[in-house]
Amino acid sequence: MGPRVGVVVFPGTNCEYDAATALGSLGADVRYVWHHTVSLDGLDVVILPGGFAHGDYLRPGAIASFSEVMGAVAEFAEAGGAVVGICNGFQVLCESGLLPGALQKNAGLTFLCQPTEVEVASDRSVLTRGVTLGRRLTIPINHFSGAYVCDDATLAALNDGDRVLLRYTHNPNGSVDDIAGIANERGNVVGLMPHPERASSELLGSSDGLVLFEALLASVRATV
Repeated sequence: MGPRVGVVVFPGTNCEYDAATALGSLGADVRYVWHHTVSLDGLDVVILPGGFAHGDYLRPGAIASFSEVMGAVAEFAEAGGAVVGICNGFQVLCESGLLPGALQKNAGLTFLCQPTEVEVASDRSVLTRGVTLGRRLTIPINHFSGAYVCDDATLAALNDGDRVLLRYTHNPNGSVDDIAGIANERGNVVGLMPHPERASSELLGSSDGLVLFEALLASVRATV
């Protein structure tokens, strides 16, 4: 049996099936986790997938950050568990304080849904460990509030700590320093705006997302 992956489902989540299918294709034992869940015991990985949790009311990810499951996610992360937030999941992690910074509206105030090229900038995370630095991956984005922003001190800390995992090669949304994905200090909590689950087959235009998911499962296998 492969690593046990829990995919969190909030009201308004819409990428849970895609994430579960992509990870399941790589041998993961995937199950869905409802937002009222208070314990994540038995899991090796937690995925916060994309969508519009609670309709993105107030701010994207803001209401979801108060869900019961996020207390369990915080405890899971503190214990060293691997947590990956994709798009709306990244927003939830920032709103919850598990990752620094915030996601604001795209430059030009335009919803973006398109293939995007990113470059692997760090291998110091559960999502990029073992992936060649500088490798370019084509992974789609699908967001209106995807521009990563933070203050100068946070940006310096991210760069000094080698915590910027992915950078856009052609910045589509105005993210500071071309940032497409970051990690916490320990590298076990990751957020990214591109959707690797939507780049899991050449039939979808790219299978580059599997590079990240394979790295994630390999990271977990090495620690369990």
